[in-house]
Order: sequence, then structure tokens, then C-alpha cells
Amino acid sequence: MNRDWVEKDFYKVLGVPKGSSAEDIKKAYRKLAQENHPDANPGDAAAEERFKDISEAYATLSDQEQRREYDQLRQMVDSGGFRGFGAPGGTGGFGGQQVRMEDLTDLLGGIGGGLGDLFGFGGRTPSGPQRGADLATELHLSFEDAIAGVTTTVPVQGEASCRTCRGTGAEPGTPIETCPVCGGSGMTAQSQGFFSMTQPCRNCAGSGRITQQPCHTCNGRGTEVRSRTLNVRIPAGVRDGATIRLKGKGSPGRSGGPAGDLLVKTHVASHPIFKRKGDDLTVRVPLTFTEATLGAQIEVPTLNGSVRLKVPAGTKSGKTFRVRGRGVGRPRGRNGDLLATVEVVVPTKLSRDAKKALKSFHEQFEADEDPRAHLKV
Repeated sequence: MNRDWVEKDFYKVLGVPKGSSAEDIKKAYRKLAQENHPDANPGDAAAEERFKDISEAYATLSDQEQRREYDQLRQMVDSGGFRGFGAPGGTGGFGGQQVRMEDLTDLLGGIGGGLGDLFGFGGRTPSGPQRGADLATELHLSFEDAIAGVTTTVPVQGEASCRTCRGTGAEPGTPIETCPVCGGSGMTAQSQGFFSMTQPCRNCAGSGRITQQPCHTCNGRGTEVRSRTLNVRIPAGVRDGATIRLKGKGSPGRSGGPAGDLLVKTHVASHPIFKRKGDDLTVRVPLTFTEATLGAQIEVPTLNGSVRLKVPAGTKSGKTFRVRGRGVGRPRGRNGDLLATVEVVVPTKLSRDAKKALKSFHEQFEADEDPRAHLKV
């Protein structure tokens, strides 16, 4: 969490109302990011700055926990709750009221574990180890790759380790020293009457380090907003619309904190032959009248070659046969099956001899059988 949360209205940056759904926020972000991306606006510093603000806003609002903390903080900001800190006697102004310092500590420190930290009252500080934000992306897969699993690349937009300083925050070739005031802890103690409080070290801004010359690319942050591609392994059997969480592939953490995660939403293309039903695959197989009547051995396609299927004599159209283990692979246990449904095909073009033969067959074998007898009342 940082002071941008107090100073910036991320909903306004994305042009969405506060109560917007996660999907609406994503749509707004994608539209604005495309319009203001540096690749689409070469040499436009204003567009680049807007792109950074848009990415920062989305990184916060797309994370459910960060969004909740941000909303709580903004509610206090909008109500005038951060006016006039520092009144004598260990109290500060809060919405026009006088509050004891220890009460203020409990109040701010109890909201999401972070608002008190923003002003130096909590046990943590923004300069302490912080987990990086989660990032989101989308991946389009073929039906075959979704079933079999695949290693591929996905595009990612958001904060990443600065390519110039490699995350150190210092201009390459310049020294990084331990802060002499806090000894590298990033915190200093301050007495307030009977109380001793810790707050971020002002000398190093809570980082515990002093850089002689901040990196010219990231201004000492160690991160930059940019587009990149990541190699990802998609497990076998992933479903359309599923979200895969890749640990540690999101934005880098700060001050030694862990990186966030990358959330990959999958979109699986349809297949011209197969459909999916849970862990089973389904396929419709045409069958001639003769094959259905007399029985036959037919070839049935699968995603891995074909198999021979025995169709017994007298098979009705619509009967489903189960081919074991030729469906979707499972991480544990047996694979799904292939469900082959046969459909008797009625010929539309017959030769004169064929028509004569069918008429003879009807007169000899079908004349005494009425398939619609049960419909008569």
C-alpha cells in the first residue's frame, strides 16, 4: 500500500463506478490500456503516463483483497477522516474529533492490516516486505492442446522487475549503501510521552538502503510497467473459462516481499468433431442402414488415432457406445471415456436397381411389421 491510494481515485482512472464488477473493470482496463499503450503512442509521454496510471489502478482493483482495503481507505479519505494529525498531547484531529493516539493506532491498524501502516502506526509499514500484486491475462487454446496440456507463452501487462537496474532501484554501476540512521531496518523509534512508536525511517524512506543515484528508468522503485511474455505450462484437461493461478509469476514484491501470482483465464476453441462432457468426449458416428441391420466393425476417430468398434446387428439409431480411456486425461486415476453415438443415415439418392431391391425387401420382410402400431388409438 502507498500514498497513491490516498491521492488517486482508481475508479475514476479506469472510468468505472465504484460498485463495478470485476469483469467490467477488466473490460475498461483492456480498452484503456490498448488506447494508451506506448507501442500505440510512440514518443507520447502523456500517453505513457496514463498507461502507468491505468496499470496501477487495475493492479489494485483486480485483486480482491487489495480492492477491499483500498475501498475502506478511500471511504475514510472521502469523509475527511485524515485531517490535522499531530495535535499536542498525543492526540490528532480525526473528522473533527479528538482521538487518543492509542485509539487511533487500533483504528487504523485494524483495517486490513494496512491503513495504520500507511501513516506509521501499525506493526508493518509500506516499506517492509510487501507481496506483489496479482496480474491477469487470457489465453486462447485449441481443443487438442486443452485436452493434452501444452507449454506456451502468454502476454502480461503490469509491473515487472526494471530491466535497467534489475530491481535494485539504483543506476547501474552506482553503489547501494545501508542506511546509517536505521541500520538497514527501515524503521526508527520515536517517543511520545509514555509511548514509544516506530515509523518509517525518513532518511531512506523506509527502504533500509541509500542509493547514490536512483535508476533513471524506474526512479528508484525497482519496477516498471511494461508488456512481456511468460512461458507457462497448461495442465492437461483444462476447461473453457477456467482460471489457472501461477504462483510467483505476477508483479515483483517490494523490500524482499514475495511476488504476486499470475491468473490465466483460458478460452478453449470448439472442435469440428468432438465435444466435451465432463471428462468424457462425445462424437457422432454415421452408420448405414445395412451396417445397423446386419452389424459391422467400423472405424471410430479419437484424438489419438482411431479405434475399431463392433456394432451388433439390429442397432438402433441414437445408441451410444462407450470406448474406455479415450476421453480427457486425469492427473490421478483413470482417463475419461469416448462416447460414440451412432446415427443411421438414410440414403437420398438411389439407383433404379437399388430402389427395386428395397421395394422387394419391404414386401418380403417389412409388410407385416408396423413400427407405428403403438401410436394408433
